[in-house]
Parts: sequence; C-alpha cells; structure tokens
Amino acid sequence: MLMLVNLAYLLRRPTGTTNYALNLLPYLAPLHPRYLATAASGLPEYQPVPDDMTAEYGLQGHLRRLLWTQFRLPQIYRELTARSAARPLLFAPIIEAPLFANCRSIVMVHDLIPLRFQVSQAQTWLHRYYVPQVVKAAEHILCNSAATAADLTQFYDVSPQKITPILLAHDAQHFRPLELPRQNYFLLLGRQTPYKNTAIALQAFAQLPNRQDYEIWIAGPEDLRYTPALQRQAAELGITPQVKFLNYVSYAQLPGLLNQALALIFPSLWEGFGLPVLEAMACGTPVIASNLASIPEVTGDAALLVEPTDARAIAHHMHRLICEPALIRHLSNAGCDRAAQFSWSRTGHATIEVLKYYL
Repeated sequence: MLMLVNLAYLLRRPTGTTNYALNLLPYLAPLHPRYLATAASGLPEYQPVPDDMTAEYGLQGHLRRLLWTQFRLPQIYRELTARSAARPLLFAPIIEAPLFANCRSIVMVHDLIPLRFQVSQAQTWLHRYYVPQVVKAAEHILCNSAATAADLTQFYDVSPQKITPILLAHDAQHFRPLELPRQNYFLLLGRQTPYKNTAIALQAFAQLPNRQDYEIWIAGPEDLRYTPALQRQAAELGITPQVKFLNYVSYAQLPGLLNQALALIFPSLWEGFGLPVLEAMACGTPVIASNLASIPEVTGDAALLVEPTDARAIAHHMHRLICEPALIRHLSNAGCDRAAQFSWSRTGHATIEVLKYYL
C-alpha cells in the first residue's frame, strides 16, 4: 500500500521539526513513500509543492500551507486512491492533515505549547479549533515524549491507546565531544519566545559574583517581538557587555558552540522534547535545565535540574560550574552516557513499525 509523506513545511534553515523529518527519512525508505516537498528540500525524488508555504514566509506562509493542506492535498490523495486498490496512508511529521476529506492519516505531535502559553494568536486558534479535529480524525498519533502524550489526553481527551510516544534523538556523528577548550560563556539555545524563559537566565547570570569575567550567549533567531525587551533587560541589569546575541546559528556551527560552552542553560517553562538538551549532553557539555515537562525524560540524572522560575537556583548551579571542575567532568561523562541511549535508528525503526501496522 502506498504511503504519502507531507514535507511541505520543511525549512531551508532547519530547526527542530525540520531536523526531525530529515533524520527520519532514511528509515522510511523501505516503505517506498511518495514525498510531497519543495525543490529546496534536497530530496532526490519528490512530488513538487509550492515553495512559499513555510514559516520563512511568516503568517502568510502558514496560511497558504493550511489552505493547500485542506484543498490541494485531498486532490492529490484522491488521485493516488484512484490508481490504487486501497486508500493510501498519509504521514504528517507535524500536526497538520486534511479534514473532512476521508484521508487515512497518522500525525506527529511535537508539543501543545500554544495551549499553555501565548505564542501567537494564530497558533492559539489553530490548537484550539483545528488541531483537535486533526487528532480526532487521525488513525493514530505519534508524539515525542510521555509529557506530550499526557497533554494530548489532558487537552483533547485522546485515548492513550491511540498514542505512541517515540523519543527523538541526535546525530551522534555530528554532536560529540570535540576536545575543544572551554571558553568563559554560558549558552542559551532556541527561539526567544517568552516560554523559553530567557529573561530568567539573564537574571541568574546577573547574580554571579564575578559576572564580569564571563559571558552569556543567546543563540537563536532574533525576534522583533522579544529581542528588544531582552536587550533592555540586559541594560537594566548592567550586563550588556557580557550578553551576546548570536541570532540564527547553523546546524554546522552548533557542535563547536556547544563544546566550548561552560554549560547550556535551558530554563524553558515547557517542552515537547528539548533537542538542545540532548545535543548538549552528546557534546559532553554540562546542562542546567528546567525540571518540568519532558526535560527529565531526556536528561535522566545527567543534568542539573531546577525550578525554571528560580533565578537564584540557576545562578547557584552556574557558580558551581565555574568553581567545581570535578562537577563539569562528572556532568560531561554522565551526559555523554545518557545521550548514547538515544539514536535516530531507534526512533526511525519505532516509527516505521507503527506506520507498517496501518499500511
């Protein structure tokens, strides 16, 4: 039976959901799927879709993709059905699928954060009115952690029997210890939306006794809605010379950036999985992270977990990493051991077992 994989959302500059799909594709190959993608995806074989439907085109891009998903994708599905003895299976690596179109679908849910925090009005609307219909219509739902599975049950009353949590992974050839000397910076990695809690990390850094000897680097796309406020906060705290906004950092640059950091600071208020935490541990970089949601599933005992609103506790652990080389060595070794338990091979094979069941 034919499987259709909708990759219309893939970004030219990959972030979490794009990296997830790209790492999964080699394991889908034995199922001989047909990919819906743009030329920019770099796939050798695909059915082309418009290239202006991604987040790179802002809200208009999302809207175009939503309309395409509801009107053009069902046409493609019906054309394939007409050539097949049975209805194809549509796999969506994000939580988007046609409604009221009689499509058999399996969707991947990365998080339901817009139901907990105001990310944007559009995201809130989608998660309140569109996403519930998508998960209701899906034959099965994949998600990236037990925390996300619990959210599906809590917010949408989805039966646990309809959900399969499959933890994500990292590229062990890419994210690994590089034997580079550590520098005097702490690293934050990710978007600057409020739930990522960058502001609390700046408060914590400002409490360090010898903060003038250290820096805090913020890697992630600058956002006119949030970056100026963080810059003003740094000025008010008197730490502007120590705060470096790096903007978007490419996938190729990440291992070196992580390897040389004193620690990754990840005080997020909620995560569906938390890939930066896993990637940092794989590099042997100590992690100070939130004790909420999926993050303990990723770290186990290999990170310093804190209440993410407690700036003093975060500052305390930052100071420990400055003063205790033995703690850095312990967390580095523990992180590498923990990260070795995650692999895209495991994620990929678990995924195709679910997909094969519904083919």
